[in-house]
Amino acid sequence: MMSTYHNLDLGRTVLDLVACGCSSSSSFERSSVRNYSKVISKGNSRVYGVRRLVTTRRDRTLCRVSSMKTVEPLLDGATQGPPRVLNLEEPKKSISLTNLFEVVADDLLTLNRNLQSVVGAENPVLMSAAEQIFGAGGKRMRPALVFLVSRATAELAGLKELTTEHRRLAEIIEMIHTASLIHDDVLDDSDMRRGKETVHQLYGTRVAVLAGDFMFAQSSWYLANLENLEVIKLISQVIKDFASGEIKQASSLFDCDVELEEYLIKSYYKTASLIAASTKGAAIFSGVESYIAGKMYEYGRNLGLSFQVVDDILDFTQSAEQLGKPAGSDLAKGNLTAPVIFALEKEPKLREIIESEFSETGSLDEAIELVKSCGGIEKAQELAKEKADVAIQNLQCLPQSSFRRALEDMVMFNLERID
Repeated sequence: MMSTYHNLDLGRTVLDLVACGCSSSSSFERSSVRNYSKVISKGNSRVYGVRRLVTTRRDRTLCRVSSMKTVEPLLDGATQGPPRVLNLEEPKKSISLTNLFEVVADDLLTLNRNLQSVVGAENPVLMSAAEQIFGAGGKRMRPALVFLVSRATAELAGLKELTTEHRRLAEIIEMIHTASLIHDDVLDDSDMRRGKETVHQLYGTRVAVLAGDFMFAQSSWYLANLENLEVIKLISQVIKDFASGEIKQASSLFDCDVELEEYLIKSYYKTASLIAASTKGAAIFSGVESYIAGKMYEYGRNLGLSFQVVDDILDFTQSAEQLGKPAGSDLAKGNLTAPVIFALEKEPKLREIIESEFSETGSLDEAIELVKSCGGIEKAQELAKEKADVAIQNLQCLPQSSFRRALEDMVMFNLERID
């Protein structure tokens, strides 16, 4: 387990912030995307064009990297060529999941048809519980990422079509994700998930726990049948990480001394680990070199961390109707996320309120307002964008294709949720 996160590099990175003279604590006004068209070769690895997020301060009218001569290498010593800057004055086209997943729409349709048969029909109660969450409007983001990386890397390996292993991996990943949600709702005593009643609300805690256990066990059986030891180890570690993340969270409730590093490790365990394993596993089944599989892992990890930070921001900025659960629910339960950790650096009163565990009427609402007014949201946005920037850089080992563009757009879609 220790080897799992000693090399995670979970600390904040400065990336473009250093290159353009901004500090890592500066506020973000907007993001632009730069395209680098130069293909760089290093040994047996090829680095293709990359899109980067470039941020600007609110108190500056211009903040550009006009010269690339002194920029630090992006990846293993590779330097980028002259940038083509997109016109930021043009209206930005919003990214929808429907458009984003269009290139793997047929793959997702097949997945949806197969999920019920994969879960199995031995126990009608467990099947009903699984159907409750499968049919609750999930985005199928994780299997979509499996298909996108599978197809992007298959092109490199010369595969004409996805393998049976690619498709089974996507199904396994969705089963593991679903099992984790069922257990999460039990642990958090959540009544609603995606606007619908949770499994334990409908069937009771006993059935919910057994349903989650059954899906973990069933996914492990299918995983073993893939007969790829590297992927088996990779995905098995994810299930261990889920438990580690829950333990870390439970042991730090209402702890105002929790550090950002601890939050990122917990977020890796609970969210990013599965996404990273999904994207690396897909690359492994394409048969690409280990360097590329490693970069797909890093893409998934950084996307997953960015995604979790955005989710934690939305817990403060969206309504209960938008979230499908009560707003501020994490804070109410003592789970201190990035916006709270940043706000605690500036507002001592917030610590007092949290450590009282919201014993006074209206204290939760007061704490939420303090998080918003003390810059916690803006600092968390910076963190989400930093991780997103790294995720986009991780894709430069892939050739340009509709699948790579969709992987890039997934990063941008996540950030658009907080724009």
